[in-house]
Amino acid sequence: MSDNDILEMDSVSDREELEGSVKSGMIGEEVVYPEEFLPTYHTIQEGAGLVKAQLAEFNHKPDSLFFNDGVRRIDFILVYEDEDKKEYAKRHEYQRHKRRREFFQASLMNMGMELEATQSVLDEKLMFVKVHMPWDTLCTYAEVLHIKLPIQPSDMSSQASPWHFLSCITKHFYPNEKMISKETEYFTAPFEKDRLEYFYIKDKDIFFAPSVRSRMANYILSRAPYEIRGNIKKFGINKLLDGGVYKAAYPLHDCRFNVKSKEAGCPNERFLLYHEWAHPKSFYKMQPFDLIRKYYGEKIGIYFAWLGFYTSMLAWAAVVGLGCFIYGYKTQESSTWSKEVCDPEIGGQIVMCPQCDEYCKYWRLNTTCEASKNLCIFDNFGTLVFAVFMSVWVTLFLEFWKRHQARLEYEWDTVEFLEQEEQPRPEYEAKCIYERKNPVTGVKEKVPYTKCGRCVRVSLGTGTVLFWIMLILASIVAIIVYRLAVFIAFSTSLRAQGPKELEPLKEYVTPQMVTSVTASVISFVIIMILNILYERVAIWITDFELPRTRTDYENSLTLKMFFFQFVNYYSSCFYIAFAKGKVVGYPGKPVYFMGKYRNEECDPGGCLLELTTQLAVIMGGKAILNNVQEVLIPWVKNLALRHCTRATSEDVIPRWEQDYQLQPISKLGLFYEYLEMVIQFGFVTLFVASFPLAPVLALINNVIEIRLDAWKMLTQFRRFTPEKAQDIGAWQPILQAITIMAVATNAMIIAFTSDMIPRLVYYWSFSVYPYGENTNHTMQGYINSSLSIFNTSDFSDDSKPLESYNITTCRYRDFRYPPGDPRQYEYNTYYWHVNAAKMAFIIVVEHIVYFTKFVLSYIIPDVPYTVKEQIKREKYLTQVILHETNLKLVTKRMKPIDDDVSDHTEDNTSKQEFEFGF
Repeated sequence: MSDNDILEMDSVSDREELEGSVKSGMIGEEVVYPEEFLPTYHTIQEGAGLVKAQLAEFNHKPDSLFFNDGVRRIDFILVYEDEDKKEYAKRHEYQRHKRRREFFQASLMNMGMELEATQSVLDEKLMFVKVHMPWDTLCTYAEVLHIKLPIQPSDMSSQASPWHFLSCITKHFYPNEKMISKETEYFTAPFEKDRLEYFYIKDKDIFFAPSVRSRMANYILSRAPYEIRGNIKKFGINKLLDGGVYKAAYPLHDCRFNVKSKEAGCPNERFLLYHEWAHPKSFYKMQPFDLIRKYYGEKIGIYFAWLGFYTSMLAWAAVVGLGCFIYGYKTQESSTWSKEVCDPEIGGQIVMCPQCDEYCKYWRLNTTCEASKNLCIFDNFGTLVFAVFMSVWVTLFLEFWKRHQARLEYEWDTVEFLEQEEQPRPEYEAKCIYERKNPVTGVKEKVPYTKCGRCVRVSLGTGTVLFWIMLILASIVAIIVYRLAVFIAFSTSLRAQGPKELEPLKEYVTPQMVTSVTASVISFVIIMILNILYERVAIWITDFELPRTRTDYENSLTLKMFFFQFVNYYSSCFYIAFAKGKVVGYPGKPVYFMGKYRNEECDPGGCLLELTTQLAVIMGGKAILNNVQEVLIPWVKNLALRHCTRATSEDVIPRWEQDYQLQPISKLGLFYEYLEMVIQFGFVTLFVASFPLAPVLALINNVIEIRLDAWKMLTQFRRFTPEKAQDIGAWQPILQAITIMAVATNAMIIAFTSDMIPRLVYYWSFSVYPYGENTNHTMQGYINSSLSIFNTSDFSDDSKPLESYNITTCRYRDFRYPPGDPRQYEYNTYYWHVNAAKMAFIIVVEHIVYFTKFVLSYIIPDVPYTVKEQIKREKYLTQVILHETNLKLVTKRMKPIDDDVSDHTEDNTSKQEFEFGF
């Protein structure tokens, strides 16, 4: 490739192209692709005719996965509309599409691929191009991609399960072995075309699995040129799809999901996966990970392996969380402070100060009786134990997942994937116009930008992400203003004494609760809207940054999206947990937000119940909406498409056309599947101290989610293009960051959001002498001690209620000296004791939990010992075989020389023997 050549995926100047100005066959400049990327590529010479795909009629075999000859397997399908049957108004555009497509297909055949075109059965305008990779091409690109293939069956004995004695019971929870047999274990090595003899090749037709064949076909399709104009070379199937040259490109499903194929030799893997994995009756069975990986590739396999492992670990957290919830529910009636709130002689006699200016009225404490009982369910000592348990649980989850992932990396041959196999993205290659010296190899290579250009791209991307995060924070401020403004209206209506129709609501509904629920719903709607807008922005930024490999691209996009989603989903929860009700002043001197709106106050029991409500609304709403988007919408689309293109009972529809009627795969692939689960993981860990049932809800959702994801992939979508993946990518460090943050957030929720620390301080210090009148430690009198007294004559003109009801004093939630005291309305001793206890609690809990996490991380190895042995054994065996192969090669080359030396030696020996005998 010359220094002036520019590779492009597309050009903005296409519309300015004059008709007929460029002929596909008239290529005057040599195009040289890097040999290590496309070794079979050869430039189409000037004046050379373009080879076209062979046309073939449909052979009426609906389950066939082969060309009409029944020998060549279909590795990929390309779909386009025949331009000759289009209207004349857009003929110029269609002719350009036709030229590009013909040149693209000629390039594919020039690179060693074989094509066969067949007209659609249902729509005469549609053409299906079947792509086949012959054996020699497969071997070439298997070596380019460093694909690991079997060299001999594994001689390592598998470790017996510790539960093997229960196999008569556990076997019912595994896929049927008669349908899905266990895969044979092999030692593998990166494929080398010149050393075929040491690879374990029984049958060339099945040596490369269909998913591997499709991955190599997609690699070539992503890099084959479709137009060359001057020094601009355009290539890649993705831009042809975006430009409408092709309507679809996908690998084939091997059969219908609910009916076995009648073709001989068809593995029917789709049918087996549906029957033993995606079908609702198999919800209790373990997932067939090896078959998932074999059918969809390692990337899909590692996602379901992670989701299944996460769900199984959630079962332990769900059991403990449910036990904590039951404990709180059983003890709510025996809570002393809740009884005092509900007691007509205590809570019924306590008049609370208005919680807004002028329009809010005085109210009695016992109106929050039901709320205080509900709060007891979540705000108890069991919650503290559960929060500590979850801090240890997340550490065990990550450490055991690393071990499980290491085992999968070995079994699926991805241990050295990133270092050996991953190639640059076509979009990256297209922009490589600058030269630099590779710091590792010292060889000159092409890059798409200079160091300064890279800094500009990263800076622009970072600035855009920060701008959108600020936009989220602005929406949070708007929600806060809504809370403050609407709270006045709800307080006026719900505290009113006149309308009798509100009497049933007063006992159960408080202004805080109504405001919280409506604000949660509005917040959820804003979250969903901003998600849709930001997705496009994040993709544009990542495309602009031009990451080198697919893994780099996905990691960059993942970090951008997660930072945004983190603020978007969790900001309202952080506000309720750590901001609301913390800076409110006191009735005579309230604190105003933006100088206009009086800051919100929490219920006398605190904001913990409101945080629980927020979590329940967001988690529940998110789960329902995601299931509708992921399952119901594709099902409805497919149903409508089948209705519009309904075939008669006599029509025999080929396999490739059946797949075309399914939904296309999103460009983001599994991104939103991971994001949904990681956001859920954040809710389960970051705020679990306020909602012990979060793991239970997550467990139920995930059990359904696994089967729904499997069902939609197998029945509603075209087959995913198989991709290689070593691990879960950037999601791993994100999970680790969440686990570290979860320790701090849960400790702070217990300290600052719940009422546990003030109750403990009262029980151990202020309920007895010298602060209290009781002789024994008790919770009696806690409510009275936690509410300060305010003289209604000290109201300012702006905050004084319009109706006074001849009330001289009222109570408010704080620890301040009463009116008439020399230090009236200043913080009292109780306040400083409580804050000191809160800080001590946070420091002690954090240090204990972090130390426990460190110890667990240290003593649990990331890679199991047996896996290390297997990796060493495989490397040793590979080196031995390579050495033997090289030795045979050297011996073969040295044989003619040895023969000459041998002949000469025999002649000398015979002569000596003759002389000696004589």
